[in-house]
Amino acid sequence: MTIYWKKYILNFKRPSGTSRGVLLTKPSWFLVAESTDFEMPALGECNIIEGLSPDDLSVFETKLDAVCTALREQSPLPDLSAFPAIAFGVEMLLADIAAKGSKRFYEDRFVAGQAGMRINGLIWMGTPSYMQQQIKEKVAAGFGCIKMKIGAIDFEEELNMLRWIRKEYSEKELELRVDANGAFTPSNALEKLKRLSDFNLHSIEQPIKPKQWETMAELCEKSPLDIALDEELIGLNAISDGESLLKMIKPPYIILKPSLLGGLKACENWINLANNLNIAWWMTSALESNVGLNFITQFTFNKGVKMPQGLGTGSLYTNNIDSPLYIEAEFIHHNPNSQWTIEPILK
Repeated sequence: MTIYWKKYILNFKRPSGTSRGVLLTKPSWFLVAESTDFEMPALGECNIIEGLSPDDLSVFETKLDAVCTALREQSPLPDLSAFPAIAFGVEMLLADIAAKGSKRFYEDRFVAGQAGMRINGLIWMGTPSYMQQQIKEKVAAGFGCIKMKIGAIDFEEELNMLRWIRKEYSEKELELRVDANGAFTPSNALEKLKRLSDFNLHSIEQPIKPKQWETMAELCEKSPLDIALDEELIGLNAISDGESLLKMIKPPYIILKPSLLGGLKACENWINLANNLNIAWWMTSALESNVGLNFITQFTFNKGVKMPQGLGTGSLYTNNIDSPLYIEAEFIHHNPNSQWTIEPILK
């Protein structure tokens, strides 16, 4: 078996705004295993969002070299506790090796093309007219839940946007989630949460920056709007630190991003912990290509989820990898008759 890695730059169809800046491209590194016994090369995506992923990019490729050497020699892997993106990529690669490169990780109704999974529509920051255009397109396409990024433009403009949404679409017609990406401050967060609650929102993700547990606990207690922890989970081990975090903050929701948390096994630990504490959760992609999105989506469907998941990012790029995944109305599906086109990764 031949094992190596390749870097691949994904290009956004249009500049994508968040409270951390505007994204034009996004890198992924793919672990590749080739064997004559496989349908196609097995892949594991190591997905990075610069400024958010905790992985040290200065030694990232050196660590990938060490991983490939260990896998080829069937020796112990290097410590990946500080490299959650690589840990996720290794987990994916080993699962795909076990699946002989097929990228089919379960034998269920989703993989067979018999059932889909609800997802939310993602609205990127931009001018009011651009955001309104995105919302109209998502609703016309059949989405009943959208997620809107906030925190990068003037707050009053964002409130006006929410006011427009609720004028056009009632709470019954459209479930609305917002994501602040830590843009609020401890001094203004509660007041902003109160104002946001006027628009019958489902929840807000990460209103303040992480590692302010006492303040976040107070917000969760006093906020009229349900809070979901997102970046707060990055860098923590669910088993050793997660229980302390969740018991102290008591959030209504947590959001799981495997690329940032160290893989699906790490997410499984968070899920078990959340279930034990009666905390709801949903899974969100972290701008992976369709390779990583496919792995996450199959895992998530297998959990029997009901609420919309944040797994609709596959159409963001001009040069994504062709895959069996497709979106119809507000559901993501897997077409077992569609083929993967992974050649661009291997060039």
